[in-house]
Amino acid sequence: MMKTLVTGGAGFLGSHLCELLLSKGHEVLCIDNLQTGTENNITQLQKNKNFKFMNHDITFPINVKVDQIYNLACPASPFDYQKTPVKTIKTNVLGAINMLEISKNTGARILQASTSEVYGDPLTNPQTEDYWGNVNPIGVRSCYDEGKRCAETMFFDYNRQYGLDIKVIRIFNTYGPKMNLFDGRVISNFVVSALQNKPLTVYGSGNQTRSFCFVTDLIDGMYLMMNSAAGITGPINLGNPVEISMNALAEKIILMTKSSSKVLHLDALQDDPRQRCPDIGLASRYLRWKPNTSLTDGLDLTIDYFSKLLGYSI
Repeated sequence: MMKTLVTGGAGFLGSHLCELLLSKGHEVLCIDNLQTGTENNITQLQKNKNFKFMNHDITFPINVKVDQIYNLACPASPFDYQKTPVKTIKTNVLGAINMLEISKNTGARILQASTSEVYGDPLTNPQTEDYWGNVNPIGVRSCYDEGKRCAETMFFDYNRQYGLDIKVIRIFNTYGPKMNLFDGRVISNFVVSALQNKPLTVYGSGNQTRSFCFVTDLIDGMYLMMNSAAGITGPINLGNPVEISMNALAEKIILMTKSSSKVLHLDALQDDPRQRCPDIGLASRYLRWKPNTSLTDGLDLTIDYFSKLLGYSI
């Protein structure tokens, strides 16, 4: 039986990944310090004899014997990571080093969950993996952006110096059930506000675009990357290449929730990217992967999840 470690396993993405791995017959060790994750996300998983949860902060070393490591631990929403920027960059850098040391000592294959934020406010669209990015190294988002960039550097340096079996993915905006109601991400913000008939806050003109990938599609791509041929190290983009503006997204969610909400425009946020859209050519070529869930279908499932949490009916 494959023994697999998932850091950040009680988080939004991590809990979905743990669920998939258990369904594939893995023995799963979930490590999370519950800074942004929650045991509610893994309550059902804890009934499985092949699942083990450990409350641990990966900025501190730990010795475990595993076959694979998925390194997902880190606050992912700007609201969360800007509250604790020093902790965020420590998690990205020290956490990555500690997981790489486990890989070095055990021979475990290791995957880094990097981010589209490494591209910063991109000057090209869509973003390809050979684009080096346009990142502010001292801005309010830098703890996350530069932390993830440094983690990628560490992964490739460990690969070159020690021959570690690494995989690196760059995750674009992902959404779906198990998102935190109040994590500050745009879809959760919009859906919760719309369900409560409160204004939907759009920062700046609202013409800035994002592309949204449903969580199960993203997790399938992550699993395929981990189990791809040894020579496929990445980085590889995982996301949905269909763009939508913030104005259009707000109106779509208002319509789907049958809300009386209006759109409220506030000043633009510092270093907020104007465009974010993945080129997924490498994922298609090497992983035979593409997202299959439309934004409408994914939002239906997400709205249903949030409405039940809030006790509303649509």
